[in-house]
Formats: sequence, structure tokens, C-alpha cells
Amino acid sequence: MKNLFDYPVFNEQNEKVLCKENDFNNDMMMDITIYKLKKGEQKTFFSKEKEIAILLVLGSVKYKTDNFEEIGKRESFINDKPYCLHICKEKEVFIEAIEDSEILVQSTTNENEFEMVFYNPENCKDETFGAGFLDGKVLRTVRTIFDFKNAPYSNMVMGEVLTLQGGWSSYIPHSHPQPEVYYYRYEREEGFGACFIGEDAFKIKDGSCAKIPGGLTHPQCTAPAYTMYYCWMIRHLKDNPWTDRVDDKRYKWIIEQN
Repeated sequence: MKNLFDYPVFNEQNEKVLCKENDFNNDMMMDITIYKLKKGEQKTFFSKEKEIAILLVLGSVKYKTDNFEEIGKRESFINDKPYCLHICKEKEVFIEAIEDSEILVQSTTNENEFEMVFYNPENCKDETFGAGFLDGKVLRTVRTIFDFKNAPYSNMVMGEVLTLQGGWSSYIPHSHPQPEVYYYRYEREEGFGACFIGEDAFKIKDGSCAKIPGGLTHPQCTAPAYTMYYCWMIRHLKDNPWTDRVDDKRYKWIIEQN
């Protein structure tokens, strides 16, 4: 049975592994790990075969390569837009925590070489989805950091969603052939919601993780009073990149009548 939902914890090295490429139990075709960094802590990321994206979830870090240096600072993953450095294989990134921080590192095999891109609040737009639809029950903010449109050389997609308190996202239910991973955060640890993957339901908690195989629908909701943050990450398939969602035909009447 595939492992569709997880409540991973940080190990002694302050690392939380969400998934590994070629995982026998449920291959999301990506490596995704969360790191907690103490002020002054340093880490280096490098791969001979994989592209790497390093997202600042919370805190402040210095990003540094052989010809680049920039600081990201994020006091709130709800109110502040993201910082993310995206590099190709055989490029090294040095990270230094200016204060206690949390970063998410997504990587996957990619033979393409491309110029490093630093995404920041100036080039990551907030888009509002669901306005004027279903009495605001699916109103949410979407931040697409990179996808096939602005990074066709990548084998990955990364973005963020803020699901407003008491609301739904990924609705109407939809699917796509490409695997997708969600990493959830709440500003209050008792925050919760629900994720529906295919015919299975799971309780969302702060720090939990959904691993969605291609072809399964995945709507979700959050409790009143708790805005839900999640980072969403998709792995393109060979000759079949993710570009759009496939709405479940059983629910298309909702769009047609609204």
C-alpha cells in the first residue's frame, strides 16, 4: 500500500525527510527535505545529477554561490512572500542562517544545464483564486514560484498556497498524471484541516505531508480561524510536463452553474 500521507518529525540533525526519489513505498520522483537551522549554522548543497531549489519557509538566511550572495528574510509564511534559489546540477550553494530558520530543499534528476535563478518577493506574485465563487468558500492565495511557463528547463514545479480559514483549496476536485507533494504549516501548532486523496481522508496537522500519486484527486480544507499554508511541488514526467489540472467530471456542474 502506498504511503499517501505522513506526519514526519525532525531527526537529531534537525532534518525532516518528506520523500526520496525512487522510494519503493511511493515514488514522488523527488527528494524533499526540511531543515531547521540554528543562528550561525551553515550548510552546503551540491549534486552531480540533480537540480536543487532551496525555499526559505521561515527566518533569515544568506544564499551564496561562487558569484552570488543575497539575504532572504521571512517573518511569516502567511504574510511574507517567498525567497527561493534554483540551481542546476553540478552547482554549489552555501546557506548560512542569520537567525533560527526553516528551509525546504527540493531536488530531482535533471540533465539540463541552466542559469541560476533567485526568486524573491519582487518577482513572485500573489494571485487570488476563487473570488466570487461558491460564496468565497474556495478563496485562496496562490504563489507560483516556478513552473513550466517560466522554467521550462526544470523537471520540477514549486509554489505556495494560503487556504483561508474555514475554506477549501484544490477545489473542484482535480488530478493530473504527475506526482505532487504538499508540505503543510500552521502559525499555531493546534491548527488542523483535512486532505482527501482519491477515496482516502487524512487529518492535516502543522508539519504534515501529502504524497499524491498521479491520477488521484486531492481537495482539502482547513478549520475556521486557521489559515493553512502549504508548499506544493510537482515532478514533470518525461515528455509530459505539468501545465494544467484535470477536473473531476462529476463536479464540473459546480463550475457550470456558478
